[in-house]
Amino acid sequence: MLKRAMHEKTLTELSDALAAKQISARELTEHYLGRIEQLDADLNAFVTVTAEQALAQANAADERRAGGTATALTGIPIAHKDIFCTTGIKTSCGSRMLDNFVSPYNASIVAKLEDAGVVMLGKTNMDEFAMGSSNETSFYGPVRNPWDLERVPGGSSGGSAAAVAAGLCGGATGTDTGGSIRQPAALTGLTGLKPTYGRASRYGMIAFASSLDQAGTLTRSAADAALLMQTMAGFDANDSTSLADPVPDYVTEIESPWEKLRIGVPENFFDDGLDAENAAAVRASLDVFEKLGATIKSVQLEHVHLSVPVYYVVAPAEASSNLSRYDGVRFGHRAEGADDLIEFYMRTRAEGFGAEVKRRILTGTYVLSAGYYDAYYLQAQKARQLIAEDFKRAFADVDLIAGPTTPTPAFPIGQKVGDPIEMYLNDIYTIGANLAGLPAMSIPCGFVSGLPVGLQLIAPHLAEGRLLKAAHHFQLHTDWHRQVPEAYA
Repeated sequence: MLKRAMHEKTLTELSDALAAKQISARELTEHYLGRIEQLDADLNAFVTVTAEQALAQANAADERRAGGTATALTGIPIAHKDIFCTTGIKTSCGSRMLDNFVSPYNASIVAKLEDAGVVMLGKTNMDEFAMGSSNETSFYGPVRNPWDLERVPGGSSGGSAAAVAAGLCGGATGTDTGGSIRQPAALTGLTGLKPTYGRASRYGMIAFASSLDQAGTLTRSAADAALLMQTMAGFDANDSTSLADPVPDYVTEIESPWEKLRIGVPENFFDDGLDAENAAAVRASLDVFEKLGATIKSVQLEHVHLSVPVYYVVAPAEASSNLSRYDGVRFGHRAEGADDLIEFYMRTRAEGFGAEVKRRILTGTYVLSAGYYDAYYLQAQKARQLIAEDFKRAFADVDLIAGPTTPTPAFPIGQKVGDPIEMYLNDIYTIGANLAGLPAMSIPCGFVSGLPVGLQLIAPHLAEGRLLKAAHHFQLHTDWHRQVPEAYA
């Protein structure tokens, strides 16, 4: 009975169970591998399952615990988004271009978690090169939402989100460029954390938009996010954008006594594009914070409405540059039968990249080209600075900013793939935090027609502890994060 219930427990509860010898890391790993084998065919959450390596890591974890050298994460089974390089294991980034790429090294966060004794169950499906909001652009096919298999789980970290929500792993890593952790967290009923830009290393994380990409976590609870981020965060000399600021003790900080917070609500987040029932669930969650003693006040983010157009100039421009390395010469997909080098390049990239990636490369190349750089890219960077300044002014008066994570609950697979603009608008509430480099998270706050809804919280730079503490105390007084899809209970 204990093992059957394990997949519904949080990481912190699993850690306690391992420490109390209620279950071994080997037994826990076998349990999750069994669920993956039984259930993932319908979800398509995993690209690669590393069963043999996982069992070896679990055995090593049990030895560490027996020897008294374990950490809180030793023996905990998680999954990594298939954007993080992993030694000797395929790292595809959801693309045909990298379908045959086996990394010779570990990404820094993978190495840190491995050193802590984490068990890696496998690599999760994702939108190709992290470009998407629904996890429908993957070369390996769409991921399905455990709450409704006909609906999307959100993207681009949809595989990680679906795997955690369905109880196929205890937690998972993800990346967030414009909302790609928070959005799938909201649509699958999870807690998704994007830390401050530079707080967790990007070394070994395949680049999409280098000034926006950030590693983070997908877990059931804020306490779980604190546990993982405690290990993942910190300076890395291999990453020139890594921050040298000391990492606080998040795990201890979230348990400290509640302090009354000033929470700002941007009323322009509650616009006509927000589903009315979504809005009601978010408003109700703000009432919970008020009952805890928080002060709720309106704040102005005057330029946040520019987030989507700014993002879809800046991100494609950086993608155009980052993805120029995929030419078929050094690694990745290689076209066959080309008559000359130019044809080889063209055919390799035409065959290797999917439609959405090509769209963004073309857009990015256009806005960086002579005659258009000043009109588009330079203007977008100026507007980006205005958005960052809006947040800075708001945080002079409030401790956190709260609002919806997504405009609607999870939508049907195929509904928006033919309309890129409508798809891009799914990130309308999340992009601003990326443009400003701020920490942000989504936590479950209710349901609409049986589908999860997320509350987004945004904090000032390096205030992950404040963010996690607020989310943790919210979850001590609610049970939305405890709900699991009936079919995967």
